[in-house]
Amino acid sequence: MEEKRNTMWAYIITGALILVSLIYWSVDVYYTYLIVYIWFGFTYGMMLQYGRFCFASASRDLFAAGVPRMAVGILIALIFFSLVQATLDTARMSTFHAAPFGIHMLISGSVFGVGMVFAGGCASGSLYKVGEGNMTSLLAVIFGLCLGQAIFVDVGGIFNNLMPQSWHEKALQTKAAILNASGVDIPINSWFDNYLVGYVWNQPQFTIAKIISGGRPEPIHYFIGNSFINSILPAIIIMAIIYYFYPRKVFIKKRKKALKKEGKEPTTGFGDEIAGVWNMITASKRTSLMGILVGLTAGLHILAMKGMQNKFGVTNFGHLLKRMGFNADVSLKGTVFDPGYWYITSQEGQVGAWILEKFGWNMHDNMFFGYVNGLPELWRNPALWMSLGIIFGAMVMARLSNEYKFKLPSLELVVWAFTGGLLMGFGSRPSLGCNIGGFFIRAAGGDPNGWVYGTGMVIGAFAGVAVLNWWTNRKMAQEMADF
Repeated sequence: MEEKRNTMWAYIITGALILVSLIYWSVDVYYTYLIVYIWFGFTYGMMLQYGRFCFASASRDLFAAGVPRMAVGILIALIFFSLVQATLDTARMSTFHAAPFGIHMLISGSVFGVGMVFAGGCASGSLYKVGEGNMTSLLAVIFGLCLGQAIFVDVGGIFNNLMPQSWHEKALQTKAAILNASGVDIPINSWFDNYLVGYVWNQPQFTIAKIISGGRPEPIHYFIGNSFINSILPAIIIMAIIYYFYPRKVFIKKRKKALKKEGKEPTTGFGDEIAGVWNMITASKRTSLMGILVGLTAGLHILAMKGMQNKFGVTNFGHLLKRMGFNADVSLKGTVFDPGYWYITSQEGQVGAWILEKFGWNMHDNMFFGYVNGLPELWRNPALWMSLGIIFGAMVMARLSNEYKFKLPSLELVVWAFTGGLLMGFGSRPSLGCNIGGFFIRAAGGDPNGWVYGTGMVIGAFAGVAVLNWWTNRKMAQEMADF
């Protein structure tokens, strides 16, 4: 009976999204652009739920339990995505762009890493867990990724006194230059405005392909530089390190025992080590398979969005919104947040800003919403539909596999979710990305920034796991003492 009910819900959810897509298409063909985001989000959600893909789980499983399954799956996804991305770069069909390089990536990655462990899920993991009925993750999304981010980029006052004066001076110089060149008076009010314009915009942006080609990359540079040097080689090295410190000891011990049982000399060599690494990769075929599919899908998503841009002759969905007459939705430069690939957190921040504006808080007086990303109505926000697609896709897969369960959090989990969500929000904005946009997409696209942010995430996750272990042991000791 429960299985039939879940199947029925899966059909209802899918049917509702199909209906929504048809309504958008019937209203205006330009909404096809938005529909593409819906269904790629839906696909991500199904794959994330099926493969249990979560960067927080990968860190927690590895550091707390010594289980490398999820970490290996993520690295496999990275490898395949990098190959597709190099192919798209070669065909001039990529929407990827490198981010400003700097120490801010390491710092913000560390903050995000702590937050995702506390919240029990990274940005993408929290979304798919909402689709499974996990209300703890929903709290992390609403209060951290939505409201927390929006407030974070708009506050000034005492926070403005904590930043270097050089940021403010440079921001004012850039403000004057933009006003002189385009007539647009950009808002420099919050600490984040000064940070973004006075510091981040002045940092170098590059990929390995551009470095090794002298700024004029050819196909060979995309595959050798961006894919092999920046993605595949580091992923292989990390997998080898994980193998050495975690499953190797048990695998080699079993290998020697098997040889001894066969009457052979219990010695192992390089071939056995390769077999051990392969055994680690294939230990969970489900996760490894989803790693491959996630990587390929992320690449196809970029191809589809570039195709949409070419079809309509635009580079941003904001241009289409203006054609449809929704000028209030776009930023001062006529754009909205439209990454062109898999991305999370900025659209959640827009939700928070949209809510706060309904209560009278002006969220257009900062750079993040006012000049860079715009603040469209929720139903016209393309990237938000991608996030909703992840939730609904995960919900359908959870229903089909009978894994959906509505779970209300305890008071303790509410505190962890609130704290972790805020830290994830705070850790995603200075780096202009999260575990997906800050690490996964960039590392696969040839941007070294991805590994800087990823290193920060690992450091933060390690610290987060240590704190959680301390708290758990302390709580158990107290319960035993009370008993």
